[in-house]
Amino acid sequence: MPKDTYIPCLLQLFRQYGYDGATLARISEATGLGKASLYHHFPGGKDEMVQAVMDYLERWLAENVLPSLQGNGTALEKLQRMCDRLSELYEAGRQPCMSATLLLGSARDLFHARVQARYCAWINSVAQVLVDAGLNSTTAQQRGEDMVITIQGSLIVAQGLDNPDIFQRSLQQLPQQLCRNLAT
Repeated sequence: MPKDTYIPCLLQLFRQYGYDGATLARISEATGLGKASLYHHFPGGKDEMVQAVMDYLERWLAENVLPSLQGNGTALEKLQRMCDRLSELYEAGRQPCMSATLLLGSARDLFHARVQARYCAWINSVAQVLVDAGLNSTTAQQRGEDMVITIQGSLIVAQGLDNPDIFQRSLQQLPQQLCRNLAT
């Protein structure tokens, strides 16, 4: 089987256990591959597995989230489409964010720059929607940062309280919060 076959399983493992907790034994058990087969598919070991998962997530965001911000419609409509796609990615708040797990423990030094670049691209995309709708660039940038804070924070609280409705409520409110004082 091609190595892409194992990406959804790896994504789930890294979401659940983080980089340090997703041991090769757990990965082997979940994928059904022995350690030799894992290294055949991913010669760079766990680091390469994470890179493959990040590649997958970045493709998914580029194909599903970012186009929703570039399509037709008002800023409010674009941001609502983005939130709808994010709800899909995080299974309505039942899945944690992979990026958050990569900023903890030994993974931070390995993946920080890539996580940071992803966040910056996302913030800038949202800020551009808001600038195009008439907001000044400084405020638009801050609201883009607020968007990441709201999404990440609500994911953490939803996970901590075992209540995905918290994430859903945050996503429902987010477009209007970002568009406040705009003629949408």
